Amino acid sequence: MKKNSIFIFLTFLMIACGDETIPKPKSYLKLQYPATNYSKINTNCPYNFEISTHAKIHLKKNCWSTIDYPKLKAKIHITYRKVDHNLEEILKEVEKLTFEHTIKADAINALPYEDFNKRVFGKLYNIEGNVATNIQFRVTDSVNHVLSGALYFYAKPNYDSILPALKYLEKDIIHLVETLEWKQQ
Repeated sequence: MKKNSIFIFLTFLMIACGDETIPKPKSYLKLQYPATNYSKINTNCPYNFEISTHAKIHLKKNCWSTIDYPKLKAKIHITYRKVDHNLEEILKEVEKLTFEHTIKADAINALPYEDFNKRVFGKLYNIEGNVATNIQFRVTDSVNHVLSGALYFYAKPNYDSILPALKYLEKDIIHLVETLEWKQQ
């Protein structure tokens, strides 16, 4: 009986070890975001623009606003400043806030934007690395108005983890800038 048990065990061992082991392919996290539709936001402020229908905007009396993305735990804080012969000062202040991230940033890339017909001129800053805000932008008509914004996630900054959401929201920010219209004074 003992010989039969050993024989059966060895037979199973040989049969089981006969096939070559094939490693499983490396798995990746697949994040899917909904298709984006936009709606125009008409304000009592000197500007209008379009935002994602997945976002909620909160306007303040001073024409500052917050665009909230509750499902992504992200917000875009927007600041409006009226130009009173101080455009250069305002733009330097906004740029200073952006470049304060150089301590932790791996890179800061600027993407210029110009629309001469609508008098919209600006820059979008992509700040790579584990920083508080990875996208900032500023837009002006170069005479009367400056609109600046910064994207914040309500999570510990981990660039690799938030990158997919960051790219998704970057499209919304670019759309906001491209649809920005200054109201006539």
